[in-house]
Amino acid sequence: MEDSPRMSVLAQESRARTAPLAWLLVLGIVLAALNLRTAVTSVGPLLDQLTSALGMSSVGTGLLTTLPVLAFAGVGAVTPALSRRVGEHRLLLLALITLGLGMLVRSLVGSAPVFLLSSAVALSGGAVGNVLIPTLIKRHFPARTGIMTTVYTTALAVGTMLAAAATVPIERASGDWHIALGVWAALAAVAAIPWLALLRSEPERNTAGRGTGLRAMARSRLAWMVAIYFGTQSMIAYIMFGWLATILTDGGFTTAQAGLVLGIFTALNIPVSILVPVVASRFRDQRPVVVGLVAFYAIGFLGLWVGPISLTLVWVVFVAVGMGSFPLALMMLALRTRTPESTAALSAFGQSAGYLIAGAGPLLVGVLRELAGGWALAYTMIFVVLLAQLLTGLYAGRERYLEDETMTR
Repeated sequence: MEDSPRMSVLAQESRARTAPLAWLLVLGIVLAALNLRTAVTSVGPLLDQLTSALGMSSVGTGLLTTLPVLAFAGVGAVTPALSRRVGEHRLLLLALITLGLGMLVRSLVGSAPVFLLSSAVALSGGAVGNVLIPTLIKRHFPARTGIMTTVYTTALAVGTMLAAAATVPIERASGDWHIALGVWAALAAVAAIPWLALLRSEPERNTAGRGTGLRAMARSRLAWMVAIYFGTQSMIAYIMFGWLATILTDGGFTTAQAGLVLGIFTALNIPVSILVPVVASRFRDQRPVVVGLVAFYAIGFLGLWVGPISLTLVWVVFVAVGMGSFPLALMMLALRTRTPESTAALSAFGQSAGYLIAGAGPLLVGVLRELAGGWALAYTMIFVVLLAQLLTGLYAGRERYLEDETMTR
């Protein structure tokens, strides 16, 4: 009985020490997430100016737009192994430094090859962050996965929209695209600060990695279902961001009107990123959410295809709600695993394979549009992708765990 008050005091002291650490981790995750897409979305608005200023060929331009998929797939795959060697906090700090240095170098150069190389370096840092942050959420906030996924995906959406929307105004205000791209390197430097402080709280590393390698993931049906679900939702996102403006102008919208609708569509990702994880985390079985999101997608795309043009904004809103499949896919990385190590492995495999699947989407849409002289074949392909998303989501959405598959093989 004499030890009971002492244990209570020790527990209170432990909670007092961990509360500031938890808030520092939340801040670190938010700032890191804000940066993970800036290297991608800051380039698109200035693409014509960059190709002209750097003398970049069409091959170089194509490579620049393909680099995100290659980096996210390739570097993401090796992130768990790097994490076991370096440590999660240290590796995320290095990733943010790499991201910032890559963006800084490319903002200073006038050479197309160096610009491409430095872009690849920056994107590699973002790829590491893609895999690590779901792992960190699982490790540090296992009982608050839904809330922290909401925080993460909302910050990711804000950073994506901020870089896309603010780069051109910064370029116009400064009169220099170098400055407009360099600003985002400064944001990466700010994001590194909390992780410098968190180096002293590096989690103990599990160097064994048993049952969490790529071979084990490739033998897991659940890992493949999560990967295909992630890939199909990313493919739809890439198609929409790449082709929505063209779909609208082909339907009779002016360029300015199409740009406004695209901006609304992008902005809607923020409230959707907030709401979907909160709703999905209330259920142990996410299949009803999977079905609901695919239904929103189907209504939206059917409306864009054959619905009245006067209701275009309504159809776009439906598709934007369907885009909630992205935060749901990120949630599944943690919900379908029991340990941070398994989360890291599933995150690496699911995102790497998923981004490779997704990268083919915009190209296929372009080819099908050219072949058909319109959008009929492209929309047919989209509905096939939605069917795959539904089937894989129904499998991945049911409560089950990766470890149960990998340990029995």
